[in-house]
Amino acid sequence: MSGTKQSSLVEETGVQSGGRGRWLALSVLVLAVLLVAVDATVLGLATPSLSEDLRPSGTQLLWIGDIYSFVIAGLLVSMGSLGDRIGRKKLLLVGATAFGALSVLNAYAASPEMMIVARALLGVAGATLMPSTLALIRNIFHDPKERSLAIGIWGATASAGAAVGPVVGGALLQHFYWGSVFLINLPVMIVLVVVGIKLLPESKNPVAGPWDLVSVGLSLVGVIGVVYAVKEVATHGVTWEVAATAVLGAAALYGFVRRQFTLPSPLLDMRLFRHRGFSGAVLADLLTVFGLSGLVFFLSQFLQLVQGRDPLEAGLSELPAAIGAVVTGLVAGRYARKYSVRVVVTGGLAAIGLALGALTLLHKETGYPLLGAALLVVGLGAGFSFTVTADVILSSVPKEQAGSASAVSETAYELGAALGIALLGSVVTGVYQGFTAPESVAGPVADAAHESLGGAVEVAKGLDPATAGPMVEAAQVAFVDGLRFASGVGAAVLLATAVAAWFLLRGQELQEGVEH
Repeated sequence: MSGTKQSSLVEETGVQSGGRGRWLALSVLVLAVLLVAVDATVLGLATPSLSEDLRPSGTQLLWIGDIYSFVIAGLLVSMGSLGDRIGRKKLLLVGATAFGALSVLNAYAASPEMMIVARALLGVAGATLMPSTLALIRNIFHDPKERSLAIGIWGATASAGAAVGPVVGGALLQHFYWGSVFLINLPVMIVLVVVGIKLLPESKNPVAGPWDLVSVGLSLVGVIGVVYAVKEVATHGVTWEVAATAVLGAAALYGFVRRQFTLPSPLLDMRLFRHRGFSGAVLADLLTVFGLSGLVFFLSQFLQLVQGRDPLEAGLSELPAAIGAVVTGLVAGRYARKYSVRVVVTGGLAAIGLALGALTLLHKETGYPLLGAALLVVGLGAGFSFTVTADVILSSVPKEQAGSASAVSETAYELGAALGIALLGSVVTGVYQGFTAPESVAGPVADAAHESLGGAVEVAKGLDPATAGPMVEAAQVAFVDGLRFASGVGAAVLLATAVAAWFLLRGQELQEGVEH
């Protein structure tokens, strides 16, 4: 690299390409990933005690679970583009500060409605974090092999956060109230901001143009409108209100896409999707998370409310998935270069699909070996798939557009999570609500029991033991039936995605040479 180019690189990133600074910067970026990952996983673990305290309806419980993902999905593209314009470091640090403050609001929510609003606001802050971290990695690591390793560490940290969240959250729930699971975000946020100010380089697109607020509004209305409509149709069927919301959302998304083609500096360059590898990787991410998320959301309830594990034990029971993802995430880039991108991604997706298929054998008394083995395979497959698709997405675009590209990747992830919780969660809830309560249980008590498994367990505490036992038993069996059915749907989606990825990623390779 010439002296002029080296000087330009340092000026842009603030990190010497041959020094240790880029790895120290990466250590700060993974703290942000940890922040979001921990928050996403501890909520599922806290759901039973949250349900007991706030008494949400089944619909409110689903909203508490998925509004965070809805808002993030609606804002990620806008925030990724904003980071390209004002600076990714600046956006990351402001977002991290807001994320920590809003975690306190979540911790002290006093009603289901307040909790839903607090989760939505947390989603606004969360939307600033993930695209900023990936975009900074794209700009800091100019050697493709180093970047693959950095992305692997990034993904492994997200998986480790998914593991740390339930374990730490479980320990907290043993001694404190459910809101404590949000307060653990604060020390991570403080370290991130204090250290990030000193270590993180700034980078942005020098010719990005103005931030188009009309496009921001269209993307937000479009994504939330469509996802909300899908959720409501899955839960309550088609109504005029839902149909109107779907039309509004679809029209907003259509307007967003059309507007991007007319703007000299679009919020999202739609030409990125002409790259088959880029589109295939985005689709693989969306459908993979769709197939997984509904299962993950309800798994903690199965472990606690069906199998009777305490929160800490439930958190430890979910560790194999994170361990598997960490192991394969760190070597995914190497294997993709050795065997090919499509072999690694397709193999990872197929492994997840087969593991979800095995969970269709789940029943109330299922021993941990089957569950633990399935979770380990899910983690191994996800580590391969997510790491390589993230690498493909970032490598497919110029580094100036890294924020927009990584935002598309994260949007697919969050949109898949929202749709998975909405649709697969609605499958579980729909099957569950069909259980028959004892004849002596009627009226509001029966209604509360049919809203959610947590509701059934709670109302059973006030019933005669001779009535409570059969009712809880029937509710648990129905919940497991729903979980099995959702696992089967998830397995079918993942196996179909594996086939699609085999064709869409044909000929796709990870970069080898150092960028200049």
